[in-house]
Amino acid sequence: MSAAPSDTLVELRHGARRVLLAPHVGGSIAAFDETRDGRTIDWLRPATPAALAARDPLGMASFPLFPYCNRIRDARFMFDGELIDLSGDGNAFAHALHGNAWRLPWRVGDVSNSRATLHFLHQPSREAARHWPFAYEATQHIVLDDHTLTVSLFVRNLSDRPMPFGMGHHPYYPRTRNTRVHARVAAMWRSTPDLLPTRAGAHPCVDAMASQEGMSADAFDLDNNFAGWSRTATIAWPDEGRAITLSAQAPFDHMVVYAPASHPALLCVEPVSNVADWVNLDVDRAAKGGAVLEPGGSVSATFAWTTRVD
Repeated sequence: MSAAPSDTLVELRHGARRVLLAPHVGGSIAAFDETRDGRTIDWLRPATPAALAARDPLGMASFPLFPYCNRIRDARFMFDGELIDLSGDGNAFAHALHGNAWRLPWRVGDVSNSRATLHFLHQPSREAARHWPFAYEATQHIVLDDHTLTVSLFVRNLSDRPMPFGMGHHPYYPRTRNTRVHARVAAMWRSTPDLLPTRAGAHPCVDAMASQEGMSADAFDLDNNFAGWSRTATIAWPDEGRAITLSAQAPFDHMVVYAPASHPALLCVEPVSNVADWVNLDVDRAAKGGAVLEPGGSVSATFAWTTRVD
């Protein structure tokens, strides 16, 4: 199949399972569902027609995070003796958020019935979303099969100097009164009121997620990073007899859970390579994640969602 135009949805199918990609909306996944006994099962929260029309990544099923995950305090940090100022990157938040690739269109590469490759090229400029001062390229290779949706991410530093870097994906799951989250983590990062991490430590949600029944998505007001993630988490709907398991490779050594009390329809469990604000956080690199890519250096990693219906 020839490459699709970047301003149209790309549909992948494998049997009764379907994935919709929205390359023009930040290289996002717009839907992941399947049909069983005449009904549709949404494994990720599907994008609405309004979100697609508005090209709103926050309304998609999941979107990629490049070249960093989550927030950077005041949109500024020091790197290699230089102040990196992202305050002009057009991000409408108090702190820089999620990088820039989620706010720009991706190009569609090879596509077949059940797999696709999306490409992104960043060249710095004064244009808002191009304000990141390091050139890089990224790809997403997306494959759908009988049980699993697999996403492989790749990035290469195209600059002539080292580049600080992080990556991840930001999935939204259907959230109901009976949704449970199962995961094993060592600690939760406490945060400031504007959601910048301060220290990792104990929290009741850590034990709740590790329990046999899992953590209710409504039990805590969460927008937090988690340390010591086993790289596996399951979101379950026991009343519906189904579950989806997220599994990830290194360097996705960190997890974010977003289950806000103020927005009871929202639930995110995200694989990420760095804690929020890692470039400003004064802790050991092993604790906060993130990386530095030398000129021409690259990194790749894979994560997957495996589904189960009882």
